[in-house]
Amino acid sequence: MALELEARISEVIQRTYNVKSVRLKIDSVIDFKAGQFLSVTLLNNPALKRYLSISSSPTEGAYLEFTKRITASDFSKALDELKPEDNVRIQYPMGKFTLGESREKLVFLSGGIGITPLRSMAKFVVDKNLGTDIVLVYANRSIKDIVFKEDFDAMQKAYQKLRVIHVLCEPDPSFKCLPGLINAQLIKSEIKDYLERKFYLCGPPPMVEAMRKMLAEELSLAKDNIITENFQGY
Repeated sequence: MALELEARISEVIQRTYNVKSVRLKIDSVIDFKAGQFLSVTLLNNPALKRYLSISSSPTEGAYLEFTKRITASDFSKALDELKPEDNVRIQYPMGKFTLGESREKLVFLSGGIGITPLRSMAKFVVDKNLGTDIVLVYANRSIKDIVFKEDFDAMQKAYQKLRVIHVLCEPDPSFKCLPGLINAQLIKSEIKDYLERKFYLCGPPPMVEAMRKMLAEELSLAKDNIITENFQGY
């Protein structure tokens, strides 16, 4: 059951030029599963409420973190002004976009800010050293748009069964990545055992639907091996 409470901001982190993480200090963090989300209501305007994925892992128990791309919306503008010691009202945990009990081989497909719940999942697997084999395929426009780049670099060094493939529309010759978009040929060439894996998809709804259709129709993945989340946090 989701509980509602008021939480104090302990830290605001600039992740990229247009993405911020907000860390909340909570006296007793409620149990949640990696991949779940919360609602955030700004106290100076109760009408400003959004559902956002939790980007921290349950293993990072000192705080609860959510991450959002700052847009021209009223919510984003108000969120952009928040600072440490400010309070917000949250309700959590919610959602079923979580890791299964078994330790299957996984693929995470993500675009842009849709990385947030997958960062939580990957961090949980790495911190717990679960042995789960994960390939993350993460699409962005350019290198400056990659959220949690340093986190995933560190996770790959600490955990040999995590492999990150960056896909950029505007590739940088100094950065290891694949050009273009995520497509069936990329999956076939980079993940030879893709038929043995469970796929988690998170990103803008049009991207998620295109990826789901590609996996099912072009790569013949079973429906049960495609888990989707249409990211709401814009």
